Amino acid sequence: MKPISIAALALLLAQGLAAQDTTHAAAPAAAPAAPAASVSVVEAVVARSVVDRVPQDTGTAFPVDVGQVVLWTKVSGATAATAIHHVWFHGDTQVGDVELAVGGSPWRTWSKKTVPADWTGAWHVEVRDAAGTVLKRIDFTVGQ
Repeated sequence: MKPISIAALALLLAQGLAAQDTTHAAAPAAAPAAPAASVSVVEAVVARSVVDRVPQDTGTAFPVDVGQVVLWTKVSGATAATAIHHVWFHGDTQVGDVELAVGGSPWRTWSKKTVPADWTGAWHVEVRDAAGTVLKRIDFTVGQ
């Protein structure tokens, strides 16, 4: 057997160490993200007011002197970081967009809209998710 010089031994050991995998094992791939919560409208009504989180005097037709109306909405499937919008229309003209925070599921929320006496005719409100998708449309009239 031939004697191995110290330099040759060091070279062999260095090559052996270099060939070893000294890196940490790669972390497993993250699981795919869960799909975003799908918010749905369980109930939505136009009313004159809300008392103790309950809509009062609901309807689809209101007198010219109604003054204001409320869209009361109950949603499900939302998380604490969800928002919905009540987008108000007089005829085809958008006259309001109210962002409402949703704190869980199910959740009740509402927005108010002042109705000037000369804004009679067809109205509607769209309940939209944060991406702008219309979840529900409620039609009503004022003064007819």
